[in-house]
Amino acid sequence: MTRSVVSTADAPQAIGPYSHGIALDRLVFCSGQIPLTPQGTLVEGDVAAQTRQVLTNLKGVLEAAGSSL
Repeated sequence: MTRSVVSTADAPQAIGPYSHGIALDRLVFCSGQIPLTPQGTLVEGDVAAQTRQVLTNLKGVLEAAGSSL
């Protein structure tokens, strides 16, 4: 099995001792995301705006791993 750490500038920097994700062969395990922009700004507004940012972050992590939503 091939294991690699996934990191991207398309998601906010990991806060704490973890990575954006881990790729293991054809699987990608992603860390929890919160509604931060890649610049570290918390998205304000309703749950729809915050969810959009979380999914944008997740998309960036998955693309960095060679996958997609």
